[in-house]
Amino acid sequence: MAQDMAALAAYVKGPDSGFQSKADGTVLLHATHSNLKASFIELRLSLHMTVGGLKDKMMTHCGTSPQFMRLQLRDWDNNPVCEMAEEHRPLGYYSPQDGYVVHVIDTDEFSKSRGGWLENTNLVKKFELTDEQYAARGNTYKSWKAAKLKEDPTWTLEGEIKRRKDPNWRPNPIVEDDEHMASEAAACKVGDRCEAMGGRRGEVAFVGKIPDKAPGWWIGVKFDEPVGKNDGSVNGNKFFKCLPNYGAFMRPDKVQVGDFPSLDDEFNFSESEDEL
Repeated sequence: MAQDMAALAAYVKGPDSGFQSKADGTVLLHATHSNLKASFIELRLSLHMTVGGLKDKMMTHCGTSPQFMRLQLRDWDNNPVCEMAEEHRPLGYYSPQDGYVVHVIDTDEFSKSRGGWLENTNLVKKFELTDEQYAARGNTYKSWKAAKLKEDPTWTLEGEIKRRKDPNWRPNPIVEDDEHMASEAAACKVGDRCEAMGGRRGEVAFVGKIPDKAPGWWIGVKFDEPVGKNDGSVNGNKFFKCLPNYGAFMRPDKVQVGDFPSLDDEFNFSESEDEL
């Protein structure tokens, strides 16, 4: 410990310590507290500050009221130098040096800092509610959610958020038919030029079903610009080749095939839940 404090003293007094840039009439001190493990490093203090003013400042760091505070000045080796007992005296009266320690001794027998109460949150009793007490409260998320589900068993929080952003938003119907949109998919073939939802242009690169995803038929589109969501892969399975963000899988009704030359303009489009 003595070696560490000596090294600290050499640092703060050394020519490269950086203290030369501080204003005249100030001193850099550390601070410790009798009830706290934490220390406060390099407090820049005016030598003209009174001991009473220093107590007020230290209260904001450690919480001890000035009337229950004794201040002790310690050197680099943490040895007591003097008691700073006279509140009207300026700090400079006690000749502190950069790197000295102001040790706060808390004399309040009822201090909240005793026993680790200001540092150990496990000692603080947490606010708790039983399930019955929570249920008795009317205006809760749980009761609001229950009311929403009673009105609509398919209600979800995600859908509620989307509806609030866009009143016209509607959830996509749950698809269970493995031949969903088979006739629409039949109008597309690999290599066809196409325009997808949002005016994005490219070519059809895949027509078929995607195992382990939603049932039905999908169209894989290789876009002319990086306006897609993937590289032709879904869950690590490759269905067609393209650069990252140039590919997407869409329901057939979101893709129109035809004579669609490449566009150089930027695209503005909204995403759909029917796109992978």
